[in-house]
Amino acid sequence: MVSNTPNQHSLHLSPSERRRRSQKEFRIWLRKTTIPKLYQRCIKGLHQRERGFSATNISAQLNNIPLLNGTNFKVWKEAVEIILGCMDLDLALRMEKPISTPENLDEVKIEKWERSNRMCLMIMKRSIPEAFRGSISEGQIARKFLEEIEQYFAKNEKAETSSLLAKLISMRYKGKGNIREYIMEMSNLASKLKSLKLELGDDLLVHLVLISLLAHFGQFKVSYNTHKDKWSLNELISHCVQEEER
Repeated sequence: MVSNTPNQHSLHLSPSERRRRSQKEFRIWLRKTTIPKLYQRCIKGLHQRERGFSATNISAQLNNIPLLNGTNFKVWKEAVEIILGCMDLDLALRMEKPISTPENLDEVKIEKWERSNRMCLMIMKRSIPEAFRGSISEGQIARKFLEEIEQYFAKNEKAETSSLLAKLISMRYKGKGNIREYIMEMSNLASKLKSLKLELGDDLLVHLVLISLLAHFGQFKVSYNTHKDKWSLNELISHCVQEEER
């Protein structure tokens, strides 16, 4: 038997009980009891689904961050920034910690920043091998921690730049294999140098390729040097292929 008292919070009222209530009273009772609880249940369900969605995807998101090694710092940093940004956790990387003063108590902002800082540190350290951690201080500020990692790998970039440049300059075509592939290999080295902020222009790369060719390309080199127009790298490849096939 369902009671007609509002404390029962039920919609299952008998016809006689509904008749005993005025239309106005019934609407007031309905709004004050059942509807708010139904709304709360819906919101609670949405929140639960959102938490479940985040929980199932957070691992996949973190797995998109590659393990940091000696050659992929830029890719690693970009992935870290994108993932933290998508997760709305990059606040500590974008701004300094808010300062609370007696005139301006920003407790909510400070708490949000501190959570972002903790999560940034945990996520970054998760993708850094133990071998590298020993060379990097265990900083407590995510932004400074990332800057220190960047400085550490900047030193390695100088060594890598020297190594790539030395390899490019010393390359010599031995007449074996495919000259197209050989020139593309030189172009690939130039692209790596560009990513390390050492850009070689196309004209310089063309000259480096010509210098590295065998002696029987001598007449071909003379032809280029006396030619009025400069060649692009693709044009050089085309001419070199034709010369080799003669």
